[in-house]
Amino acid sequence: MRLTEWTMEEQEQLIHFMTTNTWPFHGNSNPAREIIEKTIEEGGYESDEVKTFWVENEEQQKVGIVKVFDLQDEIPVFDLRIADSHRGHGYGPAALTKVAEYVFNLPEKKIRVEGHTRQDNFAMRKTFERAGFVKEGHLRKAWFSPKENSYYDAITYGITREDFMEGTTTPVLWDDQQATDQSESKVHVAMRTFPDSFESERLFIRAPKVEDAPLVWESVQVSHKALKPWMPWAQSRQKIEDTTENTRQAVADFVTRKDLRLHLFLKETGEFIGASGFHRINWDIPKVEIGYWLDSRFEGKGYMTEAAERLTKFAFEELGARRVEIRCDTDNVRSRAVAERLKFTLEGILKQEGLSADGKYIRDTCIYAKIK
Repeated sequence: MRLTEWTMEEQEQLIHFMTTNTWPFHGNSNPAREIIEKTIEEGGYESDEVKTFWVENEEQQKVGIVKVFDLQDEIPVFDLRIADSHRGHGYGPAALTKVAEYVFNLPEKKIRVEGHTRQDNFAMRKTFERAGFVKEGHLRKAWFSPKENSYYDAITYGITREDFMEGTTTPVLWDDQQATDQSESKVHVAMRTFPDSFESERLFIRAPKVEDAPLVWESVQVSHKALKPWMPWAQSRQKIEDTTENTRQAVADFVTRKDLRLHLFLKETGEFIGASGFHRINWDIPKVEIGYWLDSRFEGKGYMTEAAERLTKFAFEELGARRVEIRCDTDNVRSRAVAERLKFTLEGILKQEGLSADGKYIRDTCIYAKIK
């Protein structure tokens, strides 16, 4: 792992990196090219106050970028971003260690280096802690999210020169630990770390990536006739741009634990065959609903039953779910068959519960469930 200084000759690489990855916990989760260009022009990536570095792994792949700013002050601040496809591989803590090493080896003796993140950005909070940073502040309603038009609490982490040089961690003495434990109890399940990929006998199942969009788009085009009666999003043929944006949002939702979409691939060939996942998540219980759709070219081979069975096991064992549901239209015979083959209990049929996928008539909904 190393940091290599970004140069003005690498503008296009920087713009591509910033606009093709998702940043769900930043103020602008999908920055446009024009914004990056303006920031570069105004010295937002390179000046006396700011230095930007690529985060490179051992294979010299550019896996992330980090911007260190307020360099004229005694306490610099940084912004670290790891690419979607390289998250979860331990690059974050290693990059933060390199940032601290850079800051504390500057000719001017810097006192400390600090960073800030949203309270519910649990992955980044763990990254700070693994790099030896200490939680030093909890700022209520200090982080505004324009996309959601709401404020979140912000958490401040820091590391001092002394701690870094001596390889120690000096904890902050809090006198409000009991209140903190109570206030965070409602999100403790969402903080649970769990794998973003797993396998069944024939399938490789993983979290979505932006580069999956062309595969998803092709499958939806081929399967449009089969999907249209049941899926509201399949009422018209999607453009590749729509699928890309939808996939980008799915990546962001997975990171924030709002929705856990999963993509299905054949282990033998690597082919994309459909999608499943956990939706309508209630982390307080917790309970989830399994949804799914299959590329029509792969129907009749038991793949979706296999996927749903593995997801059910994952929900109970990794998510701590108490209840797993499968909901579908009463006329969706294939979907009902999956639930029944897995011995989900039909708990009821909600009469005239919602509109059909095309919005033309009122439908009934089957509720199948398994309880832990």
